[in-house]
Amino acid sequence: MENVSYVALRQPIVFELEGFEVPRSHGYPLFALVLATYVLVLLGNGVVMSVIAVDKTLHKPMYVMVCNLAACDLLGGTAVMTQLMVIFLTGEKKIPYNSAYAQAICVHTYGAAVQTILSAMAYDRYVAVCEPLRYHAIMTTAHMVFVILLAWAVAIIIIAVLFALNVGTPLCGTYIRHVYCSNRSILNLACVPTPINDIYGLCMTWILSSSSFLIIFFCYTKILSACLMRKSDKASRSKALQTCASHLVIYLIYEIVSLIIILSNRFPQVPMNIKKFCTILIFIVPPLINPIIYGFVTKELRTSIIKLLKTRVAPKM
Repeated sequence: MENVSYVALRQPIVFELEGFEVPRSHGYPLFALVLATYVLVLLGNGVVMSVIAVDKTLHKPMYVMVCNLAACDLLGGTAVMTQLMVIFLTGEKKIPYNSAYAQAICVHTYGAAVQTILSAMAYDRYVAVCEPLRYHAIMTTAHMVFVILLAWAVAIIIIAVLFALNVGTPLCGTYIRHVYCSNRSILNLACVPTPINDIYGLCMTWILSSSSFLIIFFCYTKILSACLMRKSDKASRSKALQTCASHLVIYLIYEIVSLIIILSNRFPQVPMNIKKFCTILIFIVPPLINPIIYGFVTKELRTSIIKLLKTRVAPKM
């Protein structure tokens, strides 16, 4: 009997998410709130990507990387918020096997790609500020494409290996105690210990986080040092710092939200719904705020957005 159950669970199954513990009457207001947030995320990141794609003056390494960060934010936001909307609207918490793994892969790819893309952006700003005369010689189109592809490749390969290790792992349950599907939440259902998966996941998380921090710390230490040395060129120094400020603020937002998630799970007195809400902040706050930061802080991008909106919304008669 045990063998029959064991084999059955290895076939395509349906998982059930724990979700939020809220009254059914709250489903529609929460659906409306998530829908409004998701629409803002789509509009904000969609406008940024469209403007950069259409305006040839923005076809520069900095803005191409901003476009990739916006695409990454859309990946993370879509993976989680669409599932939340289904749960709140229909009350259905079941998710098919393939969809569960697809969501988990998107969630982890988002988390990894954010780290690698932000590191690539820091490198670009470092070259622009510290090597201004050689910037165009270093950051050629080919080099820019290589850096961006490398950022995505590192994230995708790490996550591909992570989930490849799960192939063949027998599952003895279908109830996922989380708001969304992740590698850890699925592995919690495994019938056997998964030490290799656990060690690999922890090592890759540590390597990505620490290397991203070190690259960004190194780049901005050099940038600050270079700006302080340019005492006679205040305008250039101010422009350099302003250009880098948006990237640094976005990196800090990711780190602050991650810290909130960690702290919320460390205190048992925090209500479970609050803990669950904190875990989805990383998929909501950065994708919602990043377009605003780049739109307002970066003058060149802001000008292009306003120009595009005027052209589309109020065309010449």
